[in-house]
Amino acid sequence: MSTSRPTQSIISSARTKHSARIIAQTTVDAKLHADFEESGESFDYSSSVHITSGVSLTGPPRTDKVTSTYLHHIQKAKLIQPFGCLLALHEKTFKVIAYSENAPEMLTMLNHAVPSVDEQPVLAFGTNITTIFTTPSASALHKALAFGDVSLLNPILVHCKNSGKPFYAIIHRVTGCLIVDFEPVKPCEVPTTAAGVLQSYKLAAKAITRLQSFSSGSMEKLCDSMVQQVFELTGYDRVMAYKFHEDDHGEVTAEITKPGLEPYLGLHYPATDIPQAARFLFMKNKVRMIVDCRAKHVKVLQDHNLPLDLTFCGSTLRAPHSCHLQYMENMNSIASLVMAVIINDGDEEVDGLNSSLPQKRKRLWGLVVCHNTTPRFVPFPLRYACEFLAQVFAIHVNKELELESQIHEKNIFRTQTLLCDMLMRDASLAIIVSQNPNIMNLVKCDGAALLSNGESYRLGVTPTDLQLHDIDRWLSECHMDSTGLSTDSLQDAGYPGAQGIGSLVCGLAAVRISNKDIVFWFRSPTANEVRWGGAKHEAGETDVGTKMHPRSSFKAFLDVVKTRSLPWKDYEMDAIHSLQLILRNAFIVAENLDIHTKTIHSKLDELKLEGIQELEAVTNEMVRLIETATAPILAVGVDGIVNGWNTKMSELSGLPVEKAIGNHLLTLVEDDPTEVVKKMLRLALQGQEENNIHFEIKTHGSKADSGSISLVANACPSRDLHDNVVGVCFVAQDITGQKIVMDKFTRIEGDYKAIVQNPNPLIPPIFGMDEFGWCSEWNPGMTKLTGWDRDEVVDKMLLGEVFGTNTAYCRLKTREAFLNLGVALNHAMMGREQEKVPFGFFSRNGKYVECFLCLSKKLDREGTLTGVFCFLQLASQELQMALHFQRLSEQTAVKRLKILAYMKTQISNPLSGIIFSWKMLEDMELGPDQRRLLHTSSQCQRQLSKILEDSDLDAIIDGYLDLEMDQFTLQEVLVASISQVTAKSVEKRIRIRNDTTKEIMTETLYGDCIRLQQVLADFLMIAVNSTPNEGQLGVSCTLTKDHLGESVHLAHLEIRITHSGAGVSGALLNQLFDNDRDTSEEGISLLISKKLVKFMNGDVQYLRATGKSSFIIKVVLAAAKVDK
Repeated sequence: MSTSRPTQSIISSARTKHSARIIAQTTVDAKLHADFEESGESFDYSSSVHITSGVSLTGPPRTDKVTSTYLHHIQKAKLIQPFGCLLALHEKTFKVIAYSENAPEMLTMLNHAVPSVDEQPVLAFGTNITTIFTTPSASALHKALAFGDVSLLNPILVHCKNSGKPFYAIIHRVTGCLIVDFEPVKPCEVPTTAAGVLQSYKLAAKAITRLQSFSSGSMEKLCDSMVQQVFELTGYDRVMAYKFHEDDHGEVTAEITKPGLEPYLGLHYPATDIPQAARFLFMKNKVRMIVDCRAKHVKVLQDHNLPLDLTFCGSTLRAPHSCHLQYMENMNSIASLVMAVIINDGDEEVDGLNSSLPQKRKRLWGLVVCHNTTPRFVPFPLRYACEFLAQVFAIHVNKELELESQIHEKNIFRTQTLLCDMLMRDASLAIIVSQNPNIMNLVKCDGAALLSNGESYRLGVTPTDLQLHDIDRWLSECHMDSTGLSTDSLQDAGYPGAQGIGSLVCGLAAVRISNKDIVFWFRSPTANEVRWGGAKHEAGETDVGTKMHPRSSFKAFLDVVKTRSLPWKDYEMDAIHSLQLILRNAFIVAENLDIHTKTIHSKLDELKLEGIQELEAVTNEMVRLIETATAPILAVGVDGIVNGWNTKMSELSGLPVEKAIGNHLLTLVEDDPTEVVKKMLRLALQGQEENNIHFEIKTHGSKADSGSISLVANACPSRDLHDNVVGVCFVAQDITGQKIVMDKFTRIEGDYKAIVQNPNPLIPPIFGMDEFGWCSEWNPGMTKLTGWDRDEVVDKMLLGEVFGTNTAYCRLKTREAFLNLGVALNHAMMGREQEKVPFGFFSRNGKYVECFLCLSKKLDREGTLTGVFCFLQLASQELQMALHFQRLSEQTAVKRLKILAYMKTQISNPLSGIIFSWKMLEDMELGPDQRRLLHTSSQCQRQLSKILEDSDLDAIIDGYLDLEMDQFTLQEVLVASISQVTAKSVEKRIRIRNDTTKEIMTETLYGDCIRLQQVLADFLMIAVNSTPNEGQLGVSCTLTKDHLGESVHLAHLEIRITHSGAGVSGALLNQLFDNDRDTSEEGISLLISKKLVKFMNGDVQYLRATGKSSFIIKVVLAAAKVDK
């Protein structure tokens, strides 16, 4: 695919190319499926792909009879899977206008165990659906069918009138009618309560919590975590994360399987394996289940009086195409479950379908695919839970892609800056290929070249000089109106000499600097870079004519793509065109360098002066705002002495400014929350912001009799120019009135309406939800805040109708906000304690409201759960300003996390080189001492790799870590641990002595040797640092065994590290044993090591004696029983 870019927008160009590719690929899909349907027993996938591969992906859209028939079949096919049945109802009368052939048997067949003499309902065209089910079920269905967004109520539990069998009714709306899928429910699985959304969330709550706690920085680990959660949640034999590349082919990026299945991890699959029509449906229906690919499909009968054929694209029962079923069977995948992963497509916004708010353009990033070797049915609530999980996963994928893009853009900007600097120092254009960095560092490529004044300069994999000049002539003749060209296939772009260089390069990006200067970037064919699923084929092996086997299909696909490279990304072309502009202006800049330099220095001086003046103005304005603010604000120094006390604080407490200044803060607060204030002050002075801290201030003078005032405050550290904390500023909100009302509210039992419906402005906005998910309460405070009356929202679905993303009364900004609200409501329903949740929505007049959401479960007199109460706490303008500063701090923290992720990635690359060197050395002839040194080095490398994987320290501290089970000897661990402190001990002339017996050193043990090695290295380093120069350090071990079974012993290992000197500092020991998370770098290392010892069922002690001290480390391992 190629494009010339004179002036057009890169985004719109990419969008046009993508649309053309989708249309062309749909034609390929249609031809492939038509060949399969017409072939009978002689279908050959290989020849079919060769025939369709000639379709141009850049030509004009082509619609023919084959394509039209294929699309009609996808949309209007009248077949469903047999595990359920389907009814289509008239939108207004709810009478049957279509039904599946198995519906009469499943829904109206009499249960022989329950005889009846009443007239039995008959299912036919015109039947009213309410006559088929019991009265409560008919009432629930009737209410749901009249509901606006019916999908929010799915699934609806109904019981048949005749047999009493339970079914889940899953409803969706199409033009002019309602489609109802009925899926059978096992009697033991019939739920008692819970609406669809909340019930489904409960099933996936644990998995969603794990994904939400995932720390950014690794897409691979995120995908691994997702497939693990889905594997545990659904129980399928194989779960894969399947990512779509820009040319629409797919790749398995993560996988987990049950034992005995062939792995697909890392394989690439052709775009035709998942047709474009299926991808479009995945954008609409996020989850797709096939229960049994061998089962016979059921026809859907439609009333002949209907003017148009009905579409069943949204049905959960929709039958798959026969070509796909054959594909599944040949993969030995009898059942499947597929979840769509839909993310934002860049920053471009489009108009929302049902909303006045602009929405981000969406695209299908990939799929989470589950396969099973036997038929498997997953109930709808669990499938809906998987959809929840996939949405959370998509949010994290979006964040990872944004982080990756930022890192790429940062590297590109750095390279551009260095190249520009080089050009400023040396006007010769050849410098961009002769120095480091060069133009190959700008974007990912296999080679680059420069033609300048007839001379050629080449880097990496490139065509010859003659071929470069030939490409230059072709560009001048065929693309004379363009300043550049980008293509992933020179052959498709029309270059006559493409076949001559196809084995080396086929992707090209070129920009012209002048009539005599042009720059090239080259990419090799993708077949040389990616592992296609057919790479294992032997020579001469051909496709089996009767099968469309996934293995056989890939060799054919390799023939199609061997002249195509990885496509050029938009941000890469942005970087190339930016460099083009830089190079074009380089010579002009060089001629006017002196003038420009003087101008720049002059501008910088002006900017500095303006910056100082602006800073003074901002500072004066901030002081004025603080003094006159309507919110109470106070400030203290590093010693806790009050040095700021605004007018509002004086007004509330009765203590004038001059009397408050100079007092310690703790003398001004009430006794009960003193510890809270101490902790808040301590953390703030350490640079950590504390939010929403509640405490009470004493009153004085005329206010003394009115009692203390209640404040909710945010603590913001004040810093000097060197980023040192010099004090703390507290921005507070007076909640005394609200606290009095809420205290009264909590003392009243039963008749809560007396308070909730009271129009008193001191009562906060309150709304409620019953146990079925309907809005049950909406007080005057909510009416005033949102503009919606109580009668308009009560008895509406709280999630979706009242609060939602599209047509809801109170619209939320993002889908993520909707998910977070569902999580909070579910936690409240389960009785979990949770902090105030940041919450925001658009009121009726379009104003965006930001507040905090407090939730608590609602119980009746018998203690039965009846719903949830939700209280909104509105933030004052000053508190919102403090929250803004808090968000800025959070953004800074995110930037530091990105830097950490970058460092981890950069460390991993040279580490991989070291590992490769070790493996090369292992194959060489080495002496025993050399092999021991090599083994010790390898152990240290494994320890470093393990530490780099520890991205979530809180998980280790909280006790979430899986230890490995390896066979090792204590000698291997001790030698590797001591080697890590040897350099430091030699520097301090400390003698290290190992007093462990040879019998213990050579004992075969089982456990996580790398984690044990990490622990010993940490404690040895602390001991060495605490030992004076020319001191001594000793290591001794004892081992006792307990009999466990016939062949296994429990090995109780005690390791004593004794060192001379005064011992480890008290502050460091307090950090080790007090479990304080606010620790130093040494302290966090010791704390992690202590936790690792706990994982090994052990403990750490420290004994201090005169002249010497000892760490005593006890762990429990396994040891094999050795016959004498």
